[in-house]
Amino acid sequence: MWCVAELDEEYIRRMEDVLAVYEKPLSEREPVVCIDEKPVVLHADLRPPRPLQPGQTLRRDSEYERRGTANAFCGVEPKAGWHHLRVTPNRSSPEFADYLLQIVEHYPAADTIHLVMDNLSSHTRKAVVERYGEKAGSWLWGRFTVHYTPTHGSWLNQAEIEISLFARQCLEGEESPRWTTCGGKPELGAGE
Repeated sequence: MWCVAELDEEYIRRMEDVLAVYEKPLSEREPVVCIDEKPVVLHADLRPPRPLQPGQTLRRDSEYERRGTANAFCGVEPKAGWHHLRVTPNRSSPEFADYLLQIVEHYPAADTIHLVMDNLSSHTRKAVVERYGEKAGSWLWGRFTVHYTPTHGSWLNQAEIEISLFARQCLEGEESPRWTTCGGKPELGAGE
């Protein structure tokens, strides 16, 4: 579904904030990381795919067996070319908090991590504090400078551009030098 945003003051303020963050130079002390998530349906082939041949792509039969669902979190530091994909059984608040912890662990020397994300209800300080407690949760959330995309403006999030490709490749078990990790492939049947 395509949504037309209302270009009110709040939309313009958030859009300009995100665009200003993207103008920041590459910095180890203040990295800019965009995150998003995508629910995915797990399929099992009923017939083996036909292998790659010169001039032909891998060919899969369109018939499949549904094997549950999963969630893929994607983090992108666009200017550094760093990508981090983590597959989880769902996109719950605790899974989001755990993903943020992994982001922080990747940037131990950062003064702050500029975090661009949408307005999903789990993308809050509350989710992190509920997962780790007031002291640790406040510390974790405090490692970020959060930049929310405007409502109906998640197209501004560079992670949204990347996640479909990453989720598909990771869930199919393919490797890519563009990722840091897939975070593990979910068990078939997870999420059902």
